[in-house]
Amino acid sequence: MNPTSATQTPADYKAELERLLGLKNVTYKYNLSKDELFHEAIKNDRGRVRKDGPSNEQKCYPTKLGTKGPLVYYTDPDCTGRRVKDTYAVCWPEIADVFWWKDDMQRYDPEKYQGLLKRVVEHCNNKKSQLYVKDVFVGADPDFAIPYRFVGEYAAHAMFAHNMFPKDLVGVKDVAARRWTMLNVPSFVCVPERDGSRAEAAIIIDVKNRICLVAGRADYCGVVKKTIFTVGNYLLPLQGRLSMHCSANVGPRGDAAILFGLSGTGKTTLSADPDRRLIGDDETIWSDHGLCNLEDGCYAKLIDLNKEAEPVIAAALSKPGTIVENVPPVKGKKMEECDPQELDLTDKSITENTRFSYPLTANPNVMPKSQGPHPETIVLLTADAFGVLPPVAVLDAEQVMYHFVSGFTAKLAGTEVGVTEPKAAFSACFGAPFMAHKPSVYAKLLGEKMQKHHARCILLNTGWSGGAYGVGKRISIKHTRALLNAALAGQLDKVEYELHPTFNLKMPKSCPGVPAEILNPRNTWADKAAYDAAATKLRDMFRKNFEEKGFAKLGIKAAM
Repeated sequence: MNPTSATQTPADYKAELERLLGLKNVTYKYNLSKDELFHEAIKNDRGRVRKDGPSNEQKCYPTKLGTKGPLVYYTDPDCTGRRVKDTYAVCWPEIADVFWWKDDMQRYDPEKYQGLLKRVVEHCNNKKSQLYVKDVFVGADPDFAIPYRFVGEYAAHAMFAHNMFPKDLVGVKDVAARRWTMLNVPSFVCVPERDGSRAEAAIIIDVKNRICLVAGRADYCGVVKKTIFTVGNYLLPLQGRLSMHCSANVGPRGDAAILFGLSGTGKTTLSADPDRRLIGDDETIWSDHGLCNLEDGCYAKLIDLNKEAEPVIAAALSKPGTIVENVPPVKGKKMEECDPQELDLTDKSITENTRFSYPLTANPNVMPKSQGPHPETIVLLTADAFGVLPPVAVLDAEQVMYHFVSGFTAKLAGTEVGVTEPKAAFSACFGAPFMAHKPSVYAKLLGEKMQKHHARCILLNTGWSGGAYGVGKRISIKHTRALLNAALAGQLDKVEYELHPTFNLKMPKSCPGVPAEILNPRNTWADKAAYDAAATKLRDMFRKNFEEKGFAKLGIKAAM
């Protein structure tokens, strides 16, 4: 056995799990292949898939392609997105003043947590649970990869972990001593009065013991990756490595770029470019070595997918080993009779947050070892539901810090539980829920690395033009790609600009492949006075957010 591999002998992992958690009356299925997990998921994964439905319904189905196509998985109807209000970290004394506590990362009482963990383990032991174990890593660079062990009731979740994270990295040191373990038990029901949770489910990070506990109906696949991503965002900056909620790719010149943005702003779509080699679509590390993917897979939104505009994602839909989440079968057919390509990707009857997990190798153009050089271009993506920000703006150093910690976008429907329509939001570092440290920690690292490696930065708006959401239209992906390509090629570095009077943003007056009249958003509005009022309103929201978050005290300068 390779001592630096994630894989262990059965005796090793069983002993470790009994020592760490107290699991001893359970059976394990350890490091099964994806084909094996495919069949296990269909046969054994049971839970609730309908409102008021029973808790023993089938959750996974094959398509017409069988194991040569995707596994289709259905979450609990109350968990078609992340349970942001039920995500916690154990408030041990040693991290009480270090963690960035907020609405989507709340303190969990250590005593209540220890009682809950004990009850979850007893539940598994008494039930004689069958648990799937998958050993992977977080990060493709063995110098800092975090060993990650998934232990859970659903084979689909183990298959998701296999899709999304690197396996069997050579050269990782102290694997057992540094390993994080997720115990994921959807069949457990939390009792708030007893367990200290808000609801019947809780997702809890225990930094002291390197445990991620998912107790209850929180079976959205994203929980398996976003929870450990938050852990990485705690550990890696302490080592001087910038962990980022961003996609990254490399062009023909060896020019790397990173694209920050919340879910739905285009990180996955824009990074899946056939002319550029992909590093990763969602979670990236910027270290002294350059860029590195935290993952080994992609987790893309499927709703309203334009297959012609997104050929890479469309092709992956029919490949073996992928997981389609919450897409209904074709009307009048069972899922087993459906070809993946005939599924209606506009069907929102289950959720608008339909998802798709596929291995990075499904993309035909991936960087070796999912790593790349230091980036030349930083892209801050936003989806402006007000329709007032320019399609592209070139930022100076102070503006980069300002817009990075502001993290403005529109939360699109379905990405989070309870969000049913677009809503303007500010999310520091374009991923506040996953940032374990205060925003200034990441902003300082970003500024230092950009200065050292002479990176440019643009603000790219993938939202609305000609009016707010419901009146205006979404900026076409054709124009967005043209703007992005021009920035990556350095074509926006020396063009003529005009300064937006409200936002103080430098807007290019021209860009290849883009009508000049849309570059200033005011031109696209029929009612200019209405535009000015909407722009002023958004500017004031930026200012209010900046003041309320106390960014000035953290050394960030106001830029508008």
